[in-house]
Amino acid sequence: MTSERKRGTAGQKYSHRSVLLDSAVDYLVNDPDGLYVDGTFGRGGHSRLVLGKLGENGRLLGIDKDPEAIRVARELASEDARFCCYHGSFAELDAAIGEQGWEAVNGVLLDLGVSSPQLDDAARGFSFMRDGPLDMRMNPEQEPSAAQWLAEADEREIADVIYQYGEERFSRRIARRVVERRQEAPLQTTRELAELVSQAVPKKEKNKHPATRTFQAIRIFINRELEDLEVGLASAVERLAPGGRLVVISFHSLEDRLVKRFMRDLARGPRLPKGVPVTAAQEASEFRLIGKASKANTEEVSDNVRARSAVMRVLERVHNKQGLQGSA
Repeated sequence: MTSERKRGTAGQKYSHRSVLLDSAVDYLVNDPDGLYVDGTFGRGGHSRLVLGKLGENGRLLGIDKDPEAIRVARELASEDARFCCYHGSFAELDAAIGEQGWEAVNGVLLDLGVSSPQLDDAARGFSFMRDGPLDMRMNPEQEPSAAQWLAEADEREIADVIYQYGEERFSRRIARRVVERRQEAPLQTTRELAELVSQAVPKKEKNKHPATRTFQAIRIFINRELEDLEVGLASAVERLAPGGRLVVISFHSLEDRLVKRFMRDLARGPRLPKGVPVTAAQEASEFRLIGKASKANTEEVSDNVRARSAVMRVLERVHNKQGLQGSA
């Protein structure tokens, strides 16, 4: 795992360590002259290693919602002509690739969730460990912020979001407290929300802050993370050339469950009724799973505690719909 330090929006420096760095890039790059997409550029940890494996004709496109990440990406683009960037969600992957004039790509990497610089910068409002404005937007140019949403959403919607995206069994209690609290004054800071949740949750989980699930749920909802993931996965496989790979690193069960089912269903191929005669070619799937789900090793986890929940899955397009064989 590598470590980088880039300036935050307030001039401070925040560290970023790309999880499963070497193994993700090893799976991704199988043609040094190919076209690749880093759909979650972050601070460029994966992108820089990809570029190190590409030849003169290889190209890499970096995508990110975060304006600060794009600032770093543009600096990299000015240094290396093989790299270009697109400001937006990886749900816009099809448009981003089309903007480059590419038809198909040799690999797509998605490193999901919130990045370390976003968590470590209190001004971004992602973490209950640092007091700051209750924001949580990966793209601060888009509305609503977490504070805006909590000030306006009805109690049932708040409870549903916390339950569905945080799997928090005390979601109704928390939602009720939020609505009661905003009658006096709306929640404005991460500390206020964390304290409210701590007071609302009657039973605490060992070694887990009571607000963990609630913060995760609100962040996922505000940034449309699961909706973007569904669209991004579908767009990625449509654009993969034969032999091309989709590499996805997830950090919580909701993401990983979605990725696992998506890849598994594609690798299985079309499910036909029993008794229907089909040729071997019709039975063959266009995709295959590469290896088993991978997790960060002990060294990575000791270097970056957030790596302990990381799960990486890899899918390869074996051939296209016309049966053209790809590289093994």
